[in-house]
Amino acid sequence: MQASLYANLRRKIIVILAATAILPVLLLSTINYLEFRKTFATESHNPLRAMVSKSKNSLELFMAERSSTISLIASAFSYEDLADARTLQRIFFVMQKEFSGFVDLGLINEQGTLVNYVGPHKELLGIDYSGQEWFHKVRFQNRFVSEVFRGFRLFPHVIIAVQHVTETGDRWIVRATIDTAQFMKSMTVATFESDSDIFLLNRKGILQSDSLFYGKTLEQFPMPVPVQSYETRVINTHDHNNEPILLSYCYLEGSDFVLVAIKQDANPLQSWFMLRTDILLILCISILVIYVVAARTVGTLIARLEASDREREQAMLQMEHSQKLSSIGRLAAGVAHEINNPLAIINEKAGLLCDLLEMEKEFPRREHFDSNLKAISSAVTRCRDITHRMLGFARRMDVKIEELDVNAVLSETLLFLEKEAQHRSVAIIQELADGLPHIACDRGQLQQVFLNVLNNALAAVENGGETRIRSSLHGKDAIAISITDNGTGMDEETKKHIFEPFFTTKKEQGTGLGMSIIYGIVKRHGGEILVESEMGKGTTVTIILPVGHLPAGA
Repeated sequence: MQASLYANLRRKIIVILAATAILPVLLLSTINYLEFRKTFATESHNPLRAMVSKSKNSLELFMAERSSTISLIASAFSYEDLADARTLQRIFFVMQKEFSGFVDLGLINEQGTLVNYVGPHKELLGIDYSGQEWFHKVRFQNRFVSEVFRGFRLFPHVIIAVQHVTETGDRWIVRATIDTAQFMKSMTVATFESDSDIFLLNRKGILQSDSLFYGKTLEQFPMPVPVQSYETRVINTHDHNNEPILLSYCYLEGSDFVLVAIKQDANPLQSWFMLRTDILLILCISILVIYVVAARTVGTLIARLEASDREREQAMLQMEHSQKLSSIGRLAAGVAHEINNPLAIINEKAGLLCDLLEMEKEFPRREHFDSNLKAISSAVTRCRDITHRMLGFARRMDVKIEELDVNAVLSETLLFLEKEAQHRSVAIIQELADGLPHIACDRGQLQQVFLNVLNNALAAVENGGETRIRSSLHGKDAIAISITDNGTGMDEETKKHIFEPFFTTKKEQGTGLGMSIIYGIVKRHGGEILVESEMGKGTTVTIILPVGHLPAGA
């Protein structure tokens, strides 16, 4: 039976140790997999992210240069200069020479009429733009960059319009048209692979430039527009044909454009799948090694545990023998105490008879009475010696009196019960007063008192109950320690017998000596122990110890 128990214990420990060692390996493998996938995905994202960022910077620089040029013209020249056809022609010539992409240039008055124009569409001169949406936007914003639209020219184009307001309140608008083909030039500064595509969208999903795979300018993009982000983002997704793609995008500040780059056939985990067989093989070998080491280690530990248990059984037998001797000693002390009282009476009466015999000079048969009284005194002396030896057997001889801090002894004692309280979810609340004077006591005996009372308190409460410990001054020369529980409590009959030897409410689990022993210890230290209890509400045990008192017999 005993061998079966050790075998079961061996199997359980091996399983626990193996699981404890293998789980971190599995966790580490999973983390490595995820990190590898993340790193590989990042490495595959970075080129596309870099291309989009570079194209974004080029496109923003392209638009900023041209917007600044239009703004400079609107501010540097007067309305009369811009209204002069030759002057505007000369300005437009310089613009085309310095900056590519300009198609035409026009001056619009405050009412929205194109009053001067340079470019290929002379028929636009005199046209009224006051009903156009872009005209109202530039009146409100002073600067406006449009989306790609057809307008009066009937071909896709982008306009940059800047409004100038003088100190007198006069205003006019300088408007230039940008060739959309220049967008593609500014975006394709980086070299793309054959399976990559880069293009512009507006926020409604309308293509603002030609795409290799998804349509021409002003056609509807077949996928949802990505969520707004002015930082370059890269996501793994699927296109409208459910094919895997790598999509990178960013929104351009100051306009409604969304720059999008797409790489088809994105599979960032392909390299990882090629390595998975090797990693699984290494993982299996590691698990096997861990199991073998755990089995051998546990076998050694179980063998040592068996030897330790045998030694412990021998120690328990010796302890039981010591406890029996201790019980005999307590019984001997009780018997000696009970015998000493009648012996004192017998000795006193025998002494009285001797005194009376001395007073009667002619007492008949004096010698006979005198010899009997001496025999009685000799027997009393012999009995007193016997009882003294019994008391010497019962008395503890290893008592060491020292100055003790009650709070410190309480804290030390609670360490023995902390695990049990946590296991049963019993709350131990300490309300220990600061600055209490020290008492003269034997540390072991004081711990025995506290341990017995606290054990009884924990035994009385249900799981999740509460035990409260208080320490305080009691008068001027004593310290009171109260231990309160919210357990079952005691009735009046139980309280009457609580300090009697061998009285217990724990049936077969208790000896009934705990409270009687601590009662004796407290009394030897000149203290008192009080019990207050009510059925169903709990019990309070108060221990009162004098300050600086030396125990009896110390």
